[in-house]
Amino acid sequence: MEIKYFPDTDTLLINFTNSAIAETTNATENALIELGEEGEVVSMTIERAGDYMDVESFSYRKIAAESP
Repeated sequence: MEIKYFPDTDTLLINFTNSAIAETTNATENALIELGEEGEVVSMTIERAGDYMDVESFSYRKIAAESP
């Protein structure tokens, strides 16, 4: 997974895989979801990202599954 922020256009791009994009769907006015050939989510683009989130701060945490 790769996350890029472009401050000049205030655009956030989240790539989940390197698969080719077959279709782009508007999730909202400022959010696009790019789908692959099999319908899998390839990436998400958020325009005007600064209006929706703190783009200056990012954290990632992997949560372990609970044992049964």
